[in-house]
Amino acid sequence: MFKALSVLAAIVAFCVVVLGSYVRLSDAGLGCPDWPGCYGALTVPQSESAIQSAQQAYPDKPVVHAKAWKEMAHRYLAGSLGLLVVALAVLAYRQRQVIKTPWQLSAGLVVLIVMQALLGMWTVTLLLKPVIVTLHLLGGMTTLALLCWVAFRHSSQQQVALPASQQRWLQLALVVWILQVLLGGWTSSNYAALACTDFPTCHGVWWPDMDVGEAFYLTRALGESRDGGQLHLSALTAIQWVHRLGALVVLGWMMVSVRLLLQRAATRVLAWGLLAVVLGQVTIGIGNLLLQLPLVLAVLHNAGAALLGVWLVAINARVFNTSIRASY
Repeated sequence: MFKALSVLAAIVAFCVVVLGSYVRLSDAGLGCPDWPGCYGALTVPQSESAIQSAQQAYPDKPVVHAKAWKEMAHRYLAGSLGLLVVALAVLAYRQRQVIKTPWQLSAGLVVLIVMQALLGMWTVTLLLKPVIVTLHLLGGMTTLALLCWVAFRHSSQQQVALPASQQRWLQLALVVWILQVLLGGWTSSNYAALACTDFPTCHGVWWPDMDVGEAFYLTRALGESRDGGQLHLSALTAIQWVHRLGALVVLGWMMVSVRLLLQRAATRVLAWGLLAVVLGQVTIGIGNLLLQLPLVLAVLHNAGAALLGVWLVAINARVFNTSIRASY
């Protein structure tokens, strides 16, 4: 029961992350001007009287059903995930003598879900403030990774022993991934994905004009500089350029990880899978630049980032705490 529930929760978490990116990238993040309801109701206003009441309550926020339903669908699915995580925490405590992960981890996921709900609320009430949107994405990816960890640790696959140094490298791959998720979230939440549309150069040069200080000033509002003026192109360019550099680091780190995993027959499938996910993600990222960020590719880029995290967790769950003494 615990194993099945953890797998289901991980699948739902993946869907929540991807649907959340679709809502954000289709400009539906403010489809409902309030939280947790939509125009004061638990569903999108449909009848003529309900729409009139909504417009009276929010005269500056016209009801756009397509955007409002996207937003509410994401909230319903996220709420379902919250219920699954609570059930998982209860089961983990009751079966704490037999499960393979500490019950406190499942309890911590409940706290994380509560934080995610608060960030979701602030995303709306603070009008898509970039730092809040980025933290919301980070929280979603972290929730997904932890649920996958619980699910994979309860799988029946045998552990594979690796030298401690190789284990640490693979663990740090998760850190590299999460840092790139942060940079990607910052790029998306600042609408900097098209700050330069050529590749591999940016504005025709290898090192474009950039304002790094303004780019990473965390507490500013969306589209504004720290003094309240309009955020200029050099800051957006810096955001996107740093994300590109991060992608290079991720690519290099994962290639070394693939090489390590290919050394053993038991981890070769994981190695080829990691290679496929990384190369696919890089290809989609470049495609987004050259094709001017089509919605389907942009959402796939987010799904690819989530899938990379899932794969790295699967690898670490397979080799965790089963080390051999390094002979080299």
